[in-house]
Amino acid sequence: MAAGRLTSEQLTRDYIQRILDLDQGGPGVNSVIEINPDAISMALDADAKRRRGIVLGPLHGIPVLLKDNIDTGDKMQTTAGSFALVGTPARRDSTVAANLRAGGAVILGKTNLSEWANFRSFESVSGWSGRGGQTHNPYGIDRNPCGSSSGSGAAASANFSTVSLGTETDGSVVCPANANGVVGLKPTVGLTSRAGVVPISHTQDTVGVHARTVADAAATLSVIQSRTSDGRDAATGGVPLGWQGTGKTRPTGIPIDYTQFVDPNGLRGARIGLTRVGLNGFDPFVPTPQPVTDAIEAAFAKLTDAGAIVIDL
Repeated sequence: MAAGRLTSEQLTRDYIQRILDLDQGGPGVNSVIEINPDAISMALDADAKRRRGIVLGPLHGIPVLLKDNIDTGDKMQTTAGSFALVGTPARRDSTVAANLRAGGAVILGKTNLSEWANFRSFESVSGWSGRGGQTHNPYGIDRNPCGSSSGSGAAASANFSTVSLGTETDGSVVCPANANGVVGLKPTVGLTSRAGVVPISHTQDTVGVHARTVADAAATLSVIQSRTSDGRDAATGGVPLGWQGTGKTRPTGIPIDYTQFVDPNGLRGARIGLTRVGLNGFDPFVPTPQPVTDAIEAAFAKLTDAGAIVIDL
């Protein structure tokens, strides 16, 4: 975009078409519950600002999908996947959505989820909601996409947006990241505001990121962070940041560019414990399929190549 080879409008239209072809059509991943009718106009506005030399941040003009339990004060709904909230649009943006808008991002749409973020019942199905139906894993339509941020993880994996936002109370960002093969970034509670997010636990809820690269996840966290109190979530504004291993903390209230910590040599010298028992799941007595074993061993080899010290336990 900076070089003029791509516009936000082009990228947004391409993502919308890809969603129509592969999410709603084709294999039917079914990760996107709603497309923002204002997405193209947001992209055009971002392009116009860029032409005037105004770039609001690393996500300027970049399409982002949000889990359907995150409020957007626009024409879209926020339902947590439940018919109970259909027809009751949010009155205003969640803090993370407002931060995205302030950073010039294009809010592309909402993603499906395990209904009520997997708190519909103790026997909820990952990726299913009454409103959105069943989200599928792009790597295998019959495979578990995990949850509750199933649509966010699947959409990032299938390249339906550059990044997506999910939420986590207990594994709901990291598990879909694992199942769908993407980066899952679950911030410390309070680093991202929960204001305007359908709540479960005030001590555990947090808004996180799904992306295809660590750098994209870090850039997104740089935009959505709330290092000062937003006045709507008491947990915000009090998260210290360890600074360069010195034991010092950077004053709260100063936005952090998290991309500065993306280091290709970051694993050098790190000690990583490895147990090969039960790598297939929770049952150590069930043999692991050979292709799975091969993929896991290849991943461990990459850790070693990156300078990590892998220790068998």
